[in-house]
Amino acid sequence: MAAVVQRLGRGLLLTIACAAALAAPAQGQNAAAVNIVVLGDSLSAGFGLPGEAAFPARLGDALARKGIAANVTNAGVSGDTASGGAARLDWSVPAGTDAVVLELGANDALRGVEPAVTRQALDDILKKLAARKIAVLLCGMLAPPNMGSDYGRAFNAIFPALATTHHVVFYPFFLDGVAADAKLNQGDGMHPNPAGVDMIVARILPKVEELIASVRVLRGS
Repeated sequence: MAAVVQRLGRGLLLTIACAAALAAPAQGQNAAAVNIVVLGDSLSAGFGLPGEAAFPARLGDALARKGIAANVTNAGVSGDTASGGAARLDWSVPAGTDAVVLELGANDALRGVEPAVTRQALDDILKKLAARKIAVLLCGMLAPPNMGSDYGRAFNAIFPALATTHHVVFYPFFLDGVAADAKLNQGDGMHPNPAGVDMIVARILPKVEELIASVRVLRGS
C-alpha cells in the first residue's frame, strides 16, 4: 500500500509541475502586442509615398527591429485639421486601441486657423482618449514664419501647454531635423520623403517607447 501511495504522490507532483510549466510564460516571450493608431494629417499619412514608406509603417518596422510587439495603424488624412481629427475620432480610433500618436495642427497653421480653435479641438481629443484609457503621444507643430510672430507665439504654445495639462508623452516638433532640409523632403518642400520619414522615426522612437511603457503600466503587465 505504501508503494502505491508513493507512486500516486509522485504522479500528482508531476501533474502539478506540468500544469505550472504550461501556465508560466516562456522566458523572453513578448507581452501582448500594443495597438497603436497614428491620428494625423498628410505628414504622418504618407502623402506622396507608397504605404510601406509612410510614417506608421516605418515606425512599426523600427519597433519590430527592437523586438517590441506593436500593431501600428495609419489613421492619417491629408489636409486634415485638428477639428477634422476631433470630428472623426470615434471611427478613426476603434475599440481595442491602446495608444495614439496624435499628429495634427500643421494644416491649422498653414490656413491661419485661430489658435484657440486648434487648442480646443486638440483638448477635446485628449479628453476623449483619456476617458477611454488610451495612452497618447502628442506631437507638437510649429507655425511657419510667414504667419507672423504673434500668431506663431500663440500657436506654438498650444502643444506644450496641452501636454502639461493632460500629462501625456510629448514630442515637441514632429518635423524636427527634417523641416526645411531639401534632402529630406519631397519637391513641395513640405512633405518628408522616405529618408525624411526615417529621420522622424529615429528621432521620435524613444518617445514611442515611453508611450508603450505607459501602456504596459495601464495594463499592469
